Amino acid sequence: MRTKGTSGSQRLLAAAVGAVLLGGCGAAVTTRTAQTPPPASPTPDSPPPGSAVPGAPHDLVTGLSVPWAIAFLPNRDGLVTERDTAHLLRVTPDGRRTDLGEVPGVDGSGEGGLLGVAVSPSFDRDHFVYLYFTSATDNRLVRLTLNGDTLGAPQPLLTGAPKGMNHNGGRIAFGPDGMLYIGTGETYRTELAQDRNSLGGKILRVTPEGRPAPGNPFGSPVWTWGHRNVQGLAWDDANRLYATEFGQDRFDEINLVQKGQNYGWPKVEGFGKDPRYTNPLLTWPTSEASPSGLAFAKGSLWAAALRGTRLWQIPLKNGKVSTPISYFNGAYGRLRAVVRAPDGNLWVSTSNHDGRGDPKDGDDRIIVVPLR
Repeated sequence: MRTKGTSGSQRLLAAAVGAVLLGGCGAAVTTRTAQTPPPASPTPDSPPPGSAVPGAPHDLVTGLSVPWAIAFLPNRDGLVTERDTAHLLRVTPDGRRTDLGEVPGVDGSGEGGLLGVAVSPSFDRDHFVYLYFTSATDNRLVRLTLNGDTLGAPQPLLTGAPKGMNHNGGRIAFGPDGMLYIGTGETYRTELAQDRNSLGGKILRVTPEGRPAPGNPFGSPVWTWGHRNVQGLAWDDANRLYATEFGQDRFDEINLVQKGQNYGWPKVEGFGKDPRYTNPLLTWPTSEASPSGLAFAKGSLWAAALRGTRLWQIPLKNGKVSTPISYFNGAYGRLRAVVRAPDGNLWVSTSNHDGRGDPKDGDDRIIVVPLR
């Protein structure tokens, strides 16, 4: 991460700007400026050979209210959380929507509400669905059953993560190790990120029962610390974990997440030289990103940008990144979630009803982005 005072060693990649009109969507694809470690060789202005290229997107479902997270059931239906209404929806691959009901106990004030969703890896046996939401007192992980279209009562598994009007984190996902990972925010209490006794400003790793996972570095749920507001989690084919993180004034980040490491907030923002803190893989100017959801598909990370109102592709090779490429700039407004669907394409949700967007007819929506 870079210290807030820009050092003379900071190097800005010059991103070439080229446009390729995507058929049927009227949106351009361009490479954009991004902060990364200086590349060993010139970085291409388009996806490296063999990388996926998005096809023309199409609406899957419209008329939603801040669809915050998406997770897939074994039958390929998606479960979708609505942040402000606290409703959990089922959406089929052909766009049929079923409202499974309102989750009780959710406080939807500010940026809080019904946030992350994950499906048990053994759902066929246990029918468990996991949710992360803001309650009257905290942010918490709960588990409930889903039988058909009937939701059971939420069972609290992990409580006590700080809540606030902003920076509640909320992304949850099961890792390849069968443990559940949780991204939390520091709720604008920046000191919490450097406090290992706090659950705020962390990536947590817990068992399916919500207890500290075996092998955690501090004997607590904490896996990594020094985060500002973790909004996306994704693993590549080699089981490496990546996370998106909001910066403050200058640099948003994608981090390679490794056990026990301190990612520096609020001491640093972006790249830095202090060996106590782990540098990000790349950063963007905050005006171009505010990266939220994150997915890995076909050799690239895909990050949904809120303030940046675009979808970013970050080609990967052996855990190293090359120049990010942006798609659909401004075409759909604020983008919140991006997940790889069971068929290999991407589902991407908009967030134009979150109080910071400019809703269009049909918003909010989930769009399908084919990858070819």
